[in-house]
Amino acid sequence: MHLLIVEDEEKLARALKKGLEMKGFAVDWLADSEKARTRILLYRDEYDLIILDLMLPGIDGATITESVRKENVTTPIIILTARNETEHKVDLLNKGADDYIVKPFSFEELLARINSVLRRPTTQQPIVLKVGPLEMDTATRTVKKEGEEVPLTLKEFALLECFMREPGIVLAREKLFDHVWDFNSLSWSNVLDVHMKNLRKKLEHDGEDDGRLFETVRGVGYRLAGEVHV
Repeated sequence: MHLLIVEDEEKLARALKKGLEMKGFAVDWLADSEKARTRILLYRDEYDLIILDLMLPGIDGATITESVRKENVTTPIIILTARNETEHKVDLLNKGADDYIVKPFSFEELLARINSVLRRPTTQQPIVLKVGPLEMDTATRTVKKEGEEVPLTLKEFALLECFMREPGIVLAREKLFDHVWDFNSLSWSNVLDVHMKNLRKKLEHDGEDDGRLFETVRGVGYRLAGEVHV
């Protein structure tokens, strides 16, 4: 999952970025409200969720939210606010925020709100994903193959989740990179290929054609084979 933090308080922003990256998210951080609004509009399909401070210099968070919603940006937005009045909270929701959290807050509360918002997309998606012999629990962040748990790194888990949410579809390298790595990573490096090689080692049977789960589509990306199980 790829998140964007828009927060001008550097100490808080760096702490949130570090904590979320340790939980497996790819995280970008911007402190400038104008740049943030432009980034959101230009890269609307690359972010899974935006964490937006209310009291930003220049354009405030509520105005950014309202303006990007008018441009049909549907990316979930959580507002960070120091104000706790009911009328204020209602106003934020009416302007298009999906949720808000009142400062000061614990990291655990923010993480719970992020997970809650991500579980309610436009079309409801299950917490447990099943494709072929694979089963992924996105809440406990565990993966099993034929009932046996397979230990994955944070990036491997994030990559596999992309495939299991769109099985049978060829996912472009750029799309995978955008959802798993942050904006400053080198998309032309071989980091994606290295992680795919490691995923294959852990999930496929070497040398057995019927054990192959991933297909490489040259010049495009990768595809996860297998049927979805409800």
